[in-house]
Amino acid sequence: MAEGKESKTEGRQRGAERAAQSIVRIAGRDVNGALSIERALARVKGIGMNMSNALSYAVETKLGIARGTAVGSLSEKQVSDIEGVVKSPDSFGIPKYMLNKRKDSETGKDLHYAGNDLIFSIRQDVNREVNNRTWRGFRHQYGQRVRGQHTRSTGRTGATVGVMKKAVKQQQAAAAAGKEKAAQPAEKKA
Repeated sequence: MAEGKESKTEGRQRGAERAAQSIVRIAGRDVNGALSIERALARVKGIGMNMSNALSYAVETKLGIARGTAVGSLSEKQVSDIEGVVKSPDSFGIPKYMLNKRKDSETGKDLHYAGNDLIFSIRQDVNREVNNRTWRGFRHQYGQRVRGQHTRSTGRTGATVGVMKKAVKQQQAAAAAGKEKAAQPAEKKA
């Protein structure tokens, strides 16, 4: 074959590689490969827009990958390097106040969780509160509001109980009185 031309099978293989790169897995989340690094990181659970902005800046300065680069065009090594930045952002110059787990109760360190690690960490924190039998633990256990919100009028689930208007109460009282009168003559005959 000529150098400039490729066979049909080679063209299919390249097409398959492009299709494989249309979705990239970052920190346990499938992300659209057409997105820039900053937008792709914002799709990961536990990383908001401000954190993704800071992380993409760190990726650009420390790893030398431009922030506007599409994630699908990155090599696997570059993606793993970006995941390393996501897993330990404090070692790449991200300020501690941006981390989502400050002063961890078990280790005492400032950590940042993303993806499934964040879900597991939150579940562990709630279980610790329940096992320590704290007020927050009781509120979590019974499915009530935990942070001091009012519960009288908001957050109701299920059938409404104990809320009746005055007119409805009067109608029910009149119906009950009518039933009592109807029941009295029946009792006298017996």
